[in-house]
Amino acid sequence: MVKIAIDMMGGDDAPEIVLEAVEKAVNDFKDLEIILFGDQTKCTLKHGRVEVRHCTEEITMDDEPVRAIKRKKDSSMARMAEAVKAGEADGCVSAGNTGALMSAGLFIVGRIKGVERPALVLTLPTISGKGFVFMDVGANADAKPEHLLQYAQLGNIYAQKIRGVEQPSVGLLNIGTEAAKGNTLTKKAFSLMDEQNVFNFTGNVEAKGLMDDAADVVVTDGYTGNMILKNLEGVAKAMGKMLKTTLLSSFKNKIAAFVLRKDLNGLMSKMDYAEYGGSVLLGLNGIVVKAHGSSSAKAFYSAIRQAKIAGEQNIVETMRETVGKVNE
Repeated sequence: MVKIAIDMMGGDDAPEIVLEAVEKAVNDFKDLEIILFGDQTKCTLKHGRVEVRHCTEEITMDDEPVRAIKRKKDSSMARMAEAVKAGEADGCVSAGNTGALMSAGLFIVGRIKGVERPALVLTLPTISGKGFVFMDVGANADAKPEHLLQYAQLGNIYAQKIRGVEQPSVGLLNIGTEAAKGNTLTKKAFSLMDEQNVFNFTGNVEAKGLMDDAADVVVTDGYTGNMILKNLEGVAKAMGKMLKTTLLSSFKNKIAAFVLRKDLNGLMSKMDYAEYGGSVLLGLNGIVVKAHGSSSAKAFYSAIRQAKIAGEQNIVETMRETVGKVNE
């Protein structure tokens, strides 16, 4: 049985979409237990494997992250993280304030010994539908070469355990594929990754190859990763709007859209982030999953499923035994 703690109050459309996702999750997975943290008066869900713990405080998107976690001890987010730290839950999921959740992960759940900087990892879609693991997408704006090496180690395990890739290829995001390309950070990181024998390092990856299965795991610093992520989201939304405008521009195009609707739905599903769940803060002594603030019930459900798989695969223990010990 896997037990997941959930912030019922985090996200733009909480608690409605959270409760809808939780109900579907416990109905689909008979080996899943949920602890919901939030305003008990707003919980309409009753289920034998769902426990509700009332919280008197709530962390909003406007709260200063570190201060909120330290001062709002009875918030749903802080209490959820405490449950993971205490071993009551295998992991936790929230769609709330990203900075506050990262602070809760660092200050409450704590880092794995030997891991200097936890990283936010996200699975992004590719043209083939395979997807790739991308990190860091915003946990650390600045990084040292040694941090990128640790990200690669963590991402390698994540791809194996969560994505089911037996021997993941690991690439370093750069401005060119040649070994000598890049700035001081990427050149040094390339050397460190090229010298190790823990994972399958396949060299530099250019941004234009990300959606074309350039590597199973792509590593970069949080500043660059966050910009790449937001750019991909913006392009995807723009392409969707352009496609819709074109298909509705004439009667002929509307007929074509009707004929191709099944294929178009399949295409949109392939590129839908909701299928992949949330971003995971890797390198902590517990599973911490960040769902998108504007998550639908479908996306939040995927985040719960992601946390469940991570718990079943004992991903934290694996990272503690491998990455943690190697870097002590």
